[in-house]
Formats: sequence, C-alpha cells, structure tokens
Amino acid sequence: MAEPSAMEPERPGREPDRGESADGAVIATRGLTKRYRGGQLAVDGLDLTVPAGSVFGFLGPNGSGKTTTIRMLMGLIEPTSGSARVLGLPMPRASRTVLPRVGALIEGPALYGFLTGRDNLLRYDAADPTADPRTRRERVAAALDRVGLAAAGGKKAKAYSLGMKQRLGLAAALLQPRRLLVLDEPTNGLDPQGMREIRTLVRELASDGTTVFLSSHLLDEIEQVCTHAAVMAQGRLITQGAVADLSAGARGRLAVTTPDPGDAARVLKEQGASDVVVDGDRVTAEPPERDLAEVNAALVAAGVRVRGFALERASLEDAFVALTGEGFDVAG
Repeated sequence: MAEPSAMEPERPGREPDRGESADGAVIATRGLTKRYRGGQLAVDGLDLTVPAGSVFGFLGPNGSGKTTTIRMLMGLIEPTSGSARVLGLPMPRASRTVLPRVGALIEGPALYGFLTGRDNLLRYDAADPTADPRTRRERVAAALDRVGLAAAGGKKAKAYSLGMKQRLGLAAALLQPRRLLVLDEPTNGLDPQGMREIRTLVRELASDGTTVFLSSHLLDEIEQVCTHAAVMAQGRLITQGAVADLSAGARGRLAVTTPDPGDAARVLKEQGASDVVVDGDRVTAEPPERDLAEVNAALVAAGVRVRGFALERASLEDAFVALTGEGFDVAG
C-alpha cells in the first residue's frame, strides 16, 4: 500500500467530500489493462465512466474480466498499463484516502467460521481506524438488521449458508456510510426471495446518495436494478451507458399469440423471421427486415388465427446479442 506522501495532494478549491471527478464520475478508467504472467490478457484497454449517484451494472460472462477490473479499482492488484481514478483520486496510489470511503464485497466475504456473525462484524469494525468504538455495537446491530440477519447474528458463521455469508459480507460493507459501494456478484448463492431483498437494498442505498457499482453475469439482475451498465466480453468493453439506451439500440422480438402455433411458425420462417420459438399458443421470433404489417397479412392469408401480434420491447439480452452476435453464457 502506498505511503501517505505518495498520495495526490488536495487542490485549492477542491471539494473532497463529493467523491467524484470534475466530470461527475465516481469511477473513471482510461486504457486500463491487465496482462498476467504467461501473456494472458485479462483486461484490455478499458475506458469506463461511472456517474455519481448511479446504480452501475458491470455485466459480462464469468471470465470476461470483471473481477480483475474491480481488484485494480480497489488497489488490490496493479494494472499493467492505463489509469484508474476512484472518488476523483488515482488508484492504487491514493488507497489510504479512498478505501475508507468505499464499501466492497469482492469474491465472497472472508469470515472467521468459529465466530458468530455479530463477532465477525465487530472485528471488521474494530479494524477500521475511522470507526468510533463507542458506537460499534449499534453500528453492527444496524448492519445486521439491514441485510436481514438480526435473528442469526448469534449463530457461528461456519453454520451460515452461502447466501447468509453473502449477506454478512454485505453487512460488513455497510458498517459505515459510504460514497461508493462495490459489489462483485452480490446475489451469488441467494434464493429468489434473498435476491429480491438485496436488489431492494441496493435501490435504497442509491436513493440515499450512495453510488453502487454492481458486477454480475445475470442479465435480468442488471436490468431490474441498474440505471447504467457496461458490457464486458473477453476482457474488452463492448458498450456502456444508461440501461434504457442500451436496450433501445436493439430490435425487440416479434410475438404472435394464436391457436395455430405450428402454422404460424412456418409462415414466420417463410417471411424471413429467424430464431422462431413455439411455447404453447405463443410464437416468438427475430423479426424479418420488412414491414411487419406484411408479415401479419401473410399470417392471416395463410389461415392463421392471430389473436395477438406485437413487437416486444428489447431486453438487455437482446442488446447483448445484437452487439456481440452471440448468446450470453450465464453459466460462465
């Protein structure tokens, strides 16, 4: 870790508590690159901008470079080249100034299994030189309550499920008010109810003014909770921007509801539609490059009883396929 003398000095007129660059970015990288020994290029020339106050989804299949990027942002590993600024300061040079203002959950929490969840948090808090020991137990209780572990705080961590361990790690990141919260796959191991609770918590934190940087390989997770997103593939940035804008750049799927799904699928293929999928009385497809009114007319002319015909809004998955030309491998 860098010595205090190596940190960037505060400039006159600067507002250090804002925790952002002059352009309003809480995280900004330029040409950020990490090449490991042996030549493996994990992150390739990343230019990333995370706006203050956003819930920013960092999206990509497992192995796309997300965790390596986060480790560079947090000063855990050195980049091969390029630069990263977090809360307006260079990393890893300004780690001692930046990290106390950042909460992070990276690659799962490191826990003492023989200690209770509460005692684990007490140790985390005691290790923070900025934490007031007089209010430590109150902070720990509040953090446990916020992630739904108040009743399990007295149980030893080794008895926790994977989902409970994720919650405890998130509680550790929330012991102090943070300008930035960095979460690497925060819903890993959670059941659907737990995933919903974490998403709700993320939204609450954002409404309180915390910028949340959330890494995930789950497209629907990003789409449900994030205001902005970046898409990574094979170590490179594919696109970034507001989630609504990313989805708007892709054409949605054509959906036909009919009691004649087999005939409808045949006609759609004849009309140039691709990736035709039949599910009960519903047929969906990638629409052809032609007037959809003509496609509807062709269905009717073929005797297909059309009860519903619509172009559905494009999803983030549709945008990913349009951008990369390939599916999204959620299993890694």
